[in-house]
Amino acid sequence: MKDSSLSSLPAIVRESSLPVGEFLSKLSSRKNLSPHTIIAYRTDLVQFFCFLPQQLGLADLTSFHPEQITMLDVRLFMGALIQRGIQPRSIARKLAALKSFFRYMQETGYIKASVFSTIVTPKYPHRVPGFLTEQQTEKLFNEQLPALSPQVRAPEKVPLDESFVLERDRSILELLYGSGLRLSELTGLTTENLNLEGGYVKLTGKGRKQRIVPVGEPTIVALKKYFEVRRNFFRISGEGDAGAQRYVFVTKRGKKLYPMLIQRLTSKYLASVTEQKKKNPHLLRHSFATHLLNSGADLKSVSEMLGHCNLSTTEIYTHVTFDRLKEVYHKAHPKA
Repeated sequence: MKDSSLSSLPAIVRESSLPVGEFLSKLSSRKNLSPHTIIAYRTDLVQFFCFLPQQLGLADLTSFHPEQITMLDVRLFMGALIQRGIQPRSIARKLAALKSFFRYMQETGYIKASVFSTIVTPKYPHRVPGFLTEQQTEKLFNEQLPALSPQVRAPEKVPLDESFVLERDRSILELLYGSGLRLSELTGLTTENLNLEGGYVKLTGKGRKQRIVPVGEPTIVALKKYFEVRRNFFRISGEGDAGAQRYVFVTKRGKKLYPMLIQRLTSKYLASVTEQKKKNPHLLRHSFATHLLNSGADLKSVSEMLGHCNLSTTEIYTHVTFDRLKEVYHKAHPKA
């Protein structure tokens, strides 16, 4: 029986007998993958099965059987992706998605053999992420943001909506850098998962994995100020009591923040402190991890705070910290 997930697929895939919908549903329910990962798998499968009819000289996939696929078909698909300018890392991900799908078809008896079982997915080294220096974070939090604060100007002359936005934005930046949140974790953060008295935040990350991360004193102070301004703003504006809203960070209309807004505000505030090309929320998360390791935090603790499934993912930051150690060594050791 075809799964209801097929309704979101293109007609050429939906009208075939391929168990794509069942596979995606299995990923979602059994592996607890994030919606973004499911969408990526779906996109990769659709891309391949839309490529095949042209490659095989078929009008559609109604008479197609997966065991017809040859190694040449796979190589030509990868070549087409390269011609479109798709990066090798993305091609490897698409190949991994196809291998997973064809393995599912073998396990469920849909096919007996698969050309993908003989294909080895290439491994690419992790790119070292960009991050702010400690001097740049000090400039952001100790110079730029205080200069924008209503307290610096006459508070009575600052519009309440402007004060609300400034305090909200500062709290967002403090939390991203102070606790290393992902963008999705920030936008989805609810008031019941933030404990300012206890100094921690409960997060649900990738794979619906839950963790508890400490919240530092500067972040707590910023959040308390934000909640105070937020209550006054919504009480006076008549948009509703934001104190009763479920989400920690909201728009001026009391709605949950959307990712693009966070992307824009981080880009705006980071522009004056760094020339990094990507001035996104992840830059602050990377800075959080790098600065902890530079200050002597152990890898396992940092990995837990970041919500990584294994230490190998966190080890990417050791490249940065090792370069820092070499710099210190060469400057300080008499025989370096």
